[in-house]
Amino acid sequence: MPKILVFGSLNIDDVYTVEHFVRPGETIHPLQYQSFPGGKGLNQCVAFVRAGAQTYLAGKIGEDGHLLTRFLQEAGVDSQYVLPSECRTGRATIQVDAQGQNSIILYQGANADISEEDINEILSTFEAGDILVTQNETNATAMLIEKAFQAGLQVAFNPSPIDASIQSCDLSKVTWLFINEIEGEELTGQSEPEQISAELLRRYPDLKIILTLGKQGVRYQEQGLVAEHGIYPVPVVDTTAAGDTFTGFFLGSIARGETPQSALQLASAASSIAVSAKGAAISIPALEEVIQFIKLHKQEESL
Repeated sequence: MPKILVFGSLNIDDVYTVEHFVRPGETIHPLQYQSFPGGKGLNQCVAFVRAGAQTYLAGKIGEDGHLLTRFLQEAGVDSQYVLPSECRTGRATIQVDAQGQNSIILYQGANADISEEDINEILSTFEAGDILVTQNETNATAMLIEKAFQAGLQVAFNPSPIDASIQSCDLSKVTWLFINEIEGEELTGQSEPEQISAELLRRYPDLKIILTLGKQGVRYQEQGLVAEHGIYPVPVVDTTAAGDTFTGFFLGSIARGETPQSALQLASAASSIAVSAKGAAISIPALEEVIQFIKLHKQEESL
């Protein structure tokens, strides 16, 4: 089984529960304030670990990142590649409304302090066939993809948040691309799921596309194979780490040799559990909980 290196952002999430998102010129009092560990890199690594995959986290935090250090130790995450930075730790200011939807302001901080030397040193301890997972919350996304490809690693990429810097990322060197409809349209100019996948495969024939579709579920496509899965109906409390949970459980399943269809089922269940609890990384379930959730759902369907 390949080793998995999640190289990306680590943040402290300041979460404000509100009746509605604050409007221009408006001042509101939150219903609740909480501080959680977060960042797409950290969240995805926790999801991999809880999915049972051999995973390592790489990134940078500042001296104010004690909350994250403690959490990683308690979560059993191998954080030997989380390096110190003179910058402040990345921070996300998150509003969560009454419907569980979120609005996020992201401060990169130490996540924008990753050097070529950092990348070279960390990648040198991995082998061809291992998997690099990265996002777009650091200053080094394009370099990471390029150097991982040169080293023979398989690359999984989640281009979120999507911005102009994505144009410098060579998607022909990506194995798995995790996107939602908005990101798919931004990359291709297409709005329909089938057209998004078709255009990406036209440009990058070897790509494996995982396209999340909100209430319509998720669609997987590679050359000669399409697989789909719907959502599991659950009360939505906080959607912050849903996509990261999906990524970790899907790719963790693939790394264990499961089929895309089976991986979609497990990842869909895991992300459904995650949105039914507050917080980002702390809401990610363990593999046993996900398996039990699927069993109960099947039992309810058979009644």
